[in-house]
Amino acid sequence: MSASTVLLDVESAAPAVGEDQPLAAPPAPDADSVTDRGAPAPSPLLSAGSRRWLLVVCSLGVLLVISSVVSLNAALGAIAVDTGATQSQLTWIVDGYTLVMACLLLPAGALGDRYGRRGALLVGLAIFADASLAPVLISSSPMGLIVARMIAGIGAAAVLPATLSLLTTAFPEDERNKAVGIWAGVCASSALVGFAGTALLTQFGYWTTIFWAFAVAAILLYILALSIPSSKDPDATPIDWWGALLIAAAVAVFVYSVIEAPLRGWSDGLVMGGLVTGTALGLLFGWVELRLTHPLLDVRVFRRPDMLTGSLGITTMFFAIFGFFFLVMQYLQLVVGYSAMQTAIALCPLAVPLMALASLTPWYLPRLGLRISVAGGLGILATGLFCMRLVHVDSSYVDLAWPLVVLSSGMGLCNAPSTTAITGAVPPNKQGVASAVNDATREVGGALGIALAGSTLAAGYTKALAPAVSVYPDEVQELSLGSLAQAFAIADRLGPTGERLRTDAKYAFVEAMDSSLVMLGGVALAAAVVVAIWAPGASGLQFPILRRAAYRGRHRR
Repeated sequence: MSASTVLLDVESAAPAVGEDQPLAAPPAPDADSVTDRGAPAPSPLLSAGSRRWLLVVCSLGVLLVISSVVSLNAALGAIAVDTGATQSQLTWIVDGYTLVMACLLLPAGALGDRYGRRGALLVGLAIFADASLAPVLISSSPMGLIVARMIAGIGAAAVLPATLSLLTTAFPEDERNKAVGIWAGVCASSALVGFAGTALLTQFGYWTTIFWAFAVAAILLYILALSIPSSKDPDATPIDWWGALLIAAAVAVFVYSVIEAPLRGWSDGLVMGGLVTGTALGLLFGWVELRLTHPLLDVRVFRRPDMLTGSLGITTMFFAIFGFFFLVMQYLQLVVGYSAMQTAIALCPLAVPLMALASLTPWYLPRLGLRISVAGGLGILATGLFCMRLVHVDSSYVDLAWPLVVLSSGMGLCNAPSTTAITGAVPPNKQGVASAVNDATREVGGALGIALAGSTLAAGYTKALAPAVSVYPDEVQELSLGSLAQAFAIADRLGPTGERLRTDAKYAFVEAMDSSLVMLGGVALAAAVVVAIWAPGASGLQFPILRRAAYRGRHRR
């Protein structure tokens, strides 16, 4: 399942250069280059071995908190039976963690910059461990689980930006892309690892073993993190508490509305009001930040084409892949009949191109540039999603596996370059905030992907199945149209006639999944076109027409 940036006077003017030359001043928001001008300066104190150990610890940290986003999906059935949780409570046992983490990422990143990034990592791990122990030691009621997961989200918000900012401030330029690539690859693969791990735990043990496992992992990682070096903002810039409050409220309201949309409908007053309010709070945050001497996030940095490209790339990638996970997990378990463990194994091909391309980032990014890497990656991702439309009710695993490799290759191609672009646009003393922006775009994109894929799936399923169930009593129609799982439950009670309902429901689901895949692929393809036009190329420059427009705009001011 991460919703998803600088404290810098980006108004410093670029030196007088020709409009066709890359700007050389660090780092102006309207700079046309995607080089490391604003990138972090490496620590001269760390040996190669220390940097490798730091990479291991930080990769384990991001693996822990991101895998927890989807970890309970494999155990929701057992949790519902044992605790009596309603469907709404089950939703918030999963999404409460994501909501709290997403809204606190930027404030937590700023605190790490100000007081120390290792300290933020340690505090976050301690909170995460305590919150993971609470359901098994204090209360395993539905409300107790929701509260514990939300507290764990506080810890995750501190851990996530700290893991990336510790890396970007420690690695020299010639090694940084590879380190960030590995971190980004682990981050993108973590959801699959989390689902597989918890599926294994629930298959051979009680669902509370998931919380024990997370607590033990957090404690062990805390011990390991004591051995890594720290870094922080040497200027001790004051925290912008008003900005922190505004952005936390904006993200919280917006993400809450997105999570509720599939349940209530996008036209529901609460959902519409929340989306408008969240957007308004975000705009107010930007207005306030422009008027502060020490803002939490100088929003003018988004004038940089590399920053905007990286943010769009990450948001779109997680929008598409989390929406895809939502679809394919139901397809494999309900239509194909796989267990949770078999589903996790079936999705393993996703990890291979992701990690392979992550390690190759230092080789292909300088050669291809940001434009081809991100636009090409999103285009390949869209192609993989469109190819998934070839999957049907009776498809073999091979029919599923090769589109998985295609879309994963697209993810791997654009994942690390997008992250590198975001962190490289921000100075070293604000890497915690830069990392938080990178993480927030992931969370918001993922939440939107699940919500829109779920809404499209629900509408398409109802439309496709309605004619087939019109011959059944009203109660059967209502339950069958609710979801594929409910249709199966009704079919089991209907005896011989239920097999026909089961088959019709499967075909309706696959038809609806096709519509959702078209939507996800269309968004990814549209983003690829925007990036292909807007992003800087291998030279670090945008297309001449965009450079001339930016040049005229600067001189008009």
